[in-house]
Amino acid sequence: MNANPLVGYGRLLEVLGTEGELLAGSADGADQDADVPNCPGLKLGETVRHVGSLYRMVLAWVRGGDRPTAWQREPDDGQSVEDYFRAGLRAVLDHLSGHDPEEHCPTWWPEHQSYGFWCRRLAHETTVHRVDVQGAAGMSLATVAEDTAVDGVDEILALWFSHRLSVLGVSGTREGRVRIRTGGREWIARATPTSTSVHRAEPGAIADGTVFGDPMSMFLWLWGRLPPHFVTREGSDDAIAQLWALLRLATR
Repeated sequence: MNANPLVGYGRLLEVLGTEGELLAGSADGADQDADVPNCPGLKLGETVRHVGSLYRMVLAWVRGGDRPTAWQREPDDGQSVEDYFRAGLRAVLDHLSGHDPEEHCPTWWPEHQSYGFWCRRLAHETTVHRVDVQGAAGMSLATVAEDTAVDGVDEILALWFSHRLSVLGVSGTREGRVRIRTGGREWIARATPTSTSVHRAEPGAIADGTVFGDPMSMFLWLWGRLPPHFVTREGSDDAIAQLWALLRLATR
């Protein structure tokens, strides 16, 4: 699967900044103990803290060269979780903006060892968790831009379904091919009892089942943030259910 994003890296940094500010603003004044919809056990405040911690972990990694074992995981004494988040967001945006996306740096995907990986990864991670925070706060969900959502579909399939499951040693229980169609693009996600893989496909590629819908719904459904009726399914329910279940294992 091609590791290059479907949008430019400058656009992904723009998304990271916009979605980060929206996440923080949605958390301001909200109940920190509110439950995140579709994520049992996850709370609003913990979600904000998690993303702020992730920013700091990435900074420690790219600066130090090795995957870190220690970084600031909690706000300072007296610091709100929203301010902790915003400080991490500013720091990671400043650092990523100061490097060419093609410049080498360590990541957890062997096929994409560059700053561009983190531009993309953090843009989509922040978008998903912005949706979580808005849902927990009882707010209407702000739209995920179509170009962002389509690239997010591409990323979750390539990075999580294909690569992450192989790292975990997890595969399917049966062979099944699912076509994912949205925003004028198609992918074939294949699971077998020994492997998972994805490729960008041409229209009409052979599949056992098909899932299609608008880009935002498809992006959030693949991330487990929307129930099945938000997308349209055709063909093998077993193959589609296997895709969804494997993604829950990959992204938990």
